[in-house]
Amino acid sequence: MQSGDGKRTLDAPGTTLIFIHSPFCGTCHLARKMLTTLEVVFNREVFKELNASLYPELMKKYKIESVPCLVVTKQGQIKQKIYAFHSVSHMYEQVVKYVEY
Repeated sequence: MQSGDGKRTLDAPGTTLIFIHSPFCGTCHLARKMLTTLEVVFNREVFKELNASLYPELMKKYKIESVPCLVVTKQGQIKQKIYAFHSVSHMYEQVVKYVEY
């Protein structure tokens, strides 16, 4: 997982999957483990990450309601926000359509 730098990460060209978290969020740590497992399944880095605590203005602008959140953008436009991570298999079903091979 690559750390991002705010607006540049959210406005990246192409399709981008951004894991938004907070360092003091226990659920975020569990969600990160799920996404790391998916990167092993896909055999490459798939997700960028963004610490919500460092970018409160972006959280407000993009209406991020809570963390953890997986934001899918395409050409800088938000296509989907996923708040409920449920399980690795659930997350696989949610993101496989966005992963380019």
